[in-house]
Amino acid sequence: MQFRKSWIMALALTSVVALSACGNNGNNAATNNGGNNAAATNTPTESSSGSVLSGSILASGSTALQPLVEQVAESFMDANNGVDIQVQGGGSGTGLTQVAEKQVDIGNSDVFAEEKLKDADAEKAKALVDHQVAVVAIAAVSNPDAGVDSLTKQQLVDIFTGKITNWKDVGGADQAIQIINRPSSSGTRATFEAFALGTKTEDLQGSVQEDSSGTVKKMIGETPGAIGYLALSYLDDTVKTLNYDGVEPSVDNVISGKYPVWAYEHMYTNGEPNEIVKAFLDYMLTDEVQNGDVVDLGYIPANQMQVSRDVEGNVTTK
Repeated sequence: MQFRKSWIMALALTSVVALSACGNNGNNAATNNGGNNAAATNTPTESSSGSVLSGSILASGSTALQPLVEQVAESFMDANNGVDIQVQGGGSGTGLTQVAEKQVDIGNSDVFAEEKLKDADAEKAKALVDHQVAVVAIAAVSNPDAGVDSLTKQQLVDIFTGKITNWKDVGGADQAIQIINRPSSSGTRATFEAFALGTKTEDLQGSVQEDSSGTVKKMIGETPGAIGYLALSYLDDTVKTLNYDGVEPSVDNVISGKYPVWAYEHMYTNGEPNEIVKAFLDYMLTDEVQNGDVVDLGYIPANQMQVSRDVEGNVTTK
């Protein structure tokens, strides 16, 4: 009987040890699985200081630059789950005014701040820091049925000042010209007037003004006799791209300086950017973006330009 009792006690003790071991194995398995799950989770991008990026960025301004900033912002947010970037249009003047007033983090512009913010706003312009992220070229475009392939500088001036009102007067169809213009706050308009027309123009009676480049393209494509101007990034077969003084508005011609209607794309900050904004601006200048998104969307990397232009509009060969 004593032997049977000892045997039963030994068996019970063995069971307890076995159950304890199973429990430990279960805990170890859970720990290992948890570690594996953590390793499988995407790790957010870290800033230069080693901290994980998080926060929000608000950018506004140039609609010519908007497609690029929006596309790059999506890639940046994909790599940084804690970051939210909102990109709004409104025109270069709006972007510059809002960043000067600290209403947004980045003011996108097709023109230098010194050009746009003058007189009472000149002091505000001095506080802005310029980040040039690309070059944009602007082309005159018409409704495809206008029947014209090229216009001279003088013909464009005569059209946008109301001296020429029918396409037949420039070798096209017998059709009234309908101007689709941009508002005075537009950097695209400022670039077109400065480097295509060489003069500022008044808004003619009967002309149409639109804030958005996308809307301008849509209206030109759908309106008989329409003419306007767009960044190369917006061009497609719904509109007719017009040569300027016989020169095609191509990337190669812009780079070489043969085609003059172009401008730098600026992303201004009010003072030096904070950590998250700096990380985004640095990403805009990476080879990945400059040789990928910039080129794919019809912009030109600034470092490819064989000529440069200063704030006064003077062009020099590099």
